[in-house]
Amino acid sequence: MSLLLCLFAFFFGSIPWGYIIGKAKGIDLRKTGSGNIGATNVLRTIGKKEALATLLLDISKGFIPVLLVQLFYPHEKNLMGTVGVLAILGHCFTPFLKFKGGKGVATSIGVILAYTPLAGLITLFIWILIFKIFRISSLGALIAFGLLPLNVFLLNYPYEVTIFTFIFTVIIYLRHTDNIKRLLKGTEPRMGDKK
Repeated sequence: MSLLLCLFAFFFGSIPWGYIIGKAKGIDLRKTGSGNIGATNVLRTIGKKEALATLLLDISKGFIPVLLVQLFYPHEKNLMGTVGVLAILGHCFTPFLKFKGGKGVATSIGVILAYTPLAGLITLFIWILIFKIFRISSLGALIAFGLLPLNVFLLNYPYEVTIFTFIFTVIIYLRHTDNIKRLLKGTEPRMGDKK
């Protein structure tokens, strides 16, 4: 059963909702805007409603697999964390798009909202706050997830949960290496900037 949950997490996480929504509008997100299939690029290139749909669907890709583990194995924090990692990796390296996926932020938010609800809400709040102030989604994600392991530790979650949230953060940072370089150079585009 646990193996099935792991497989489900990866392939459910692999569903490229942003790409599907873009295609329904006649747009290939991989060739438009930032080239990313996530909600930020959907917002930039298609519209608010489509971006919101992408965001919620991508969050569900992380939330639902972890929730299923909680239903069947309520005390297995390691399995929940593993399933969370697999859902995020599925989004980042989807086999449906030749293993080229998104940055993993929304799916990771979904994972931590199910895995560490209070820390998840704090992370979501920080992400939205930083984005609202600076209009740079990547900066919000990097700050929010950079603080995630510390928040989990301060909230006294079990030790293994802190380890898994650190893994989530590492994945986010590895997927944002180009963004980090642009942020350091001051060339990361803000939402609303014209190309």
